[in-house]
Amino acid sequence: MISIIIPALNEAEGIAATLQHMQSFRRDGHELLLADGGSHDNTVALATPMVDQVLGCAPGRATQMNVGAHAAKGDILWFVHADTVVQAGMDRLILSALRKTEKAWGHFTVRLSGKAPLLRVVETAMNWRSSLTGIATGDQGLFVRRETFEQLNGYAEIPLMEDIEICGRLKRSAGAPLRLSEKMITSSRRWESRGILRTVLLMWRLRFSYFFGTDPAELARRYQ
Repeated sequence: MISIIIPALNEAEGIAATLQHMQSFRRDGHELLLADGGSHDNTVALATPMVDQVLGCAPGRATQMNVGAHAAKGDILWFVHADTVVQAGMDRLILSALRKTEKAWGHFTVRLSGKAPLLRVVETAMNWRSSLTGIATGDQGLFVRRETFEQLNGYAEIPLMEDIEICGRLKRSAGAPLRLSEKMITSSRRWESRGILRTVLLMWRLRFSYFFGTDPAELARRYQ
């Protein structure tokens, strides 16, 4: 079984579309868990009929994903952002890839939802970066064997860069990731609302600052 864990906070606008694309996974015997960080819109009401469990917890993506992982029953944990659309059959791709290799974790490639030509450049750069470094972002649908996740004590509960942090530990303890070429379509709202180039520059500054030891709490303040 794959346990698909979706952290959410005030995602009423798109959560139904995200979960609708995952109903085939439930029919195949996998489970959907929504870890809600205290939404005050209709996220929980919309999600409840479409998931196996809604888990209420403190806000913070790392905290929410850890809560979901703790409640999960599956042998494989798959973390999917609430604004990301997955394609049918991706569950089978994960299972097949893990069966054929001794890898313990992996991720997909990403496509941004918007139509602006510059977004094609951004997503291509994201995919190249993860291919070269073995470090994925949450938008790329990190999946990991449960035993490996538990050995690492899950996500570090930091307010930003939790995906970068855990990928670093996974690389050191379990080796390079599987990289599946199928694309997860994630919302481009972050880039479009702030300006595409401005957002790219901000994220690179934050990554460099994190690499040189800046406190993730300070990075989260800058991001906000």
